[in-house]
Amino acid sequence: MVNKVLLLDTSVATLNIGDEIILDSIRENFPELFENNYIYSLPTHTLHFSLLQKLLYRKKIRAYSTADYKILCGTNALYTNMLRPLPSWNINIFNSSLVKNTICLGVGIGLNSTSVNWYTRWLYSKVLSKKYIHSVRDEAAKIFLEKLGYQVYNTGCPTLWGMTSELCKRIPDSKSDSVVFTLTSYQADRTRDKAMVEILSKNYSHLYFWPQTIDDLGYLKSLTNDLPTIISPNLLSYDRFLDTEIDYVGNRLHGGIRALQHAKRTIIISIDYRAENMAKNYSSSNKNSYGEDGYNSTNKNKTNSSMGDKNASNKTSNKNAKNSSNKNASNASDRNCHDESDRY
Repeated sequence: MVNKVLLLDTSVATLNIGDEIILDSIRENFPELFENNYIYSLPTHTLHFSLLQKLLYRKKIRAYSTADYKILCGTNALYTNMLRPLPSWNINIFNSSLVKNTICLGVGIGLNSTSVNWYTRWLYSKVLSKKYIHSVRDEAAKIFLEKLGYQVYNTGCPTLWGMTSELCKRIPDSKSDSVVFTLTSYQADRTRDKAMVEILSKNYSHLYFWPQTIDDLGYLKSLTNDLPTIISPNLLSYDRFLDTEIDYVGNRLHGGIRALQHAKRTIIISIDYRAENMAKNYSSSNKNSYGEDGYNSTNKNKTNSSMGDKNASNKTSNKNAKNSSNKNASNASDRNCHDESDRY
């Protein structure tokens, strides 16, 4: 039987290539979803249809609302306050019926309020499935949805589902002469970021920079006049470059995970809770330490090292999504950070 599967695509109309990495990872590691079904998509970042379009093209639009399965794919699509002006999942009181009974797949949460208001609770009750178990990528999202009455598993980020022990054994033990690095323009720390660039310049013969968003390149130019070689800001160019002999260092989480997917020596510098919580979830050398909201309860100004070693398995990821053992070979240090609006 062929099912109609509507993908609520977070990689369309995004300004961050990290969303493309997430969706590509879902396609790569969840072939059962794609091989025998009819797949079609709607973007999450933009409004779906206007009221007039719904009235004029009711039959055509019904093809979306009547999908057998509607799957929300990755990124921080959930928020504690959905009254925010431009959510990653742009649903509201007028278009919610189109995505009724949506199932989350590797979805994260952003905190943009101290509590969950009545509108947000109501909106999620209209769009999220009560029949199926939801997959989320962190403990915060799991606890958030459980408190709203949904069945949830923390399956880890879809980008980690392919991090098998076999892949991690391919990661070189020796340092390369070349490094690709990333910066995060929306969470700028000019002193530390400039120091990182200088350290890399002293320790590598060849430097390359990949802008995960277009603003990252402008930020780099504001830090130094001695620019490295720039890799074109698209995923295809980055993937091709990662097939060469190269190390990765940077504070773009999914830029670093993409390097790990290519079996590269990787250091991910944490600037928010996502990498920090991955360190605690997936590292054999760290014990979990979460508060009631699912966020790390330790001092956020402390340095968090060793995001994982080659033998560290993901204790929370499970076959409910893919049953793959998530391996990690990156390090993380923490930069205090509070803005949740543009995390991918």
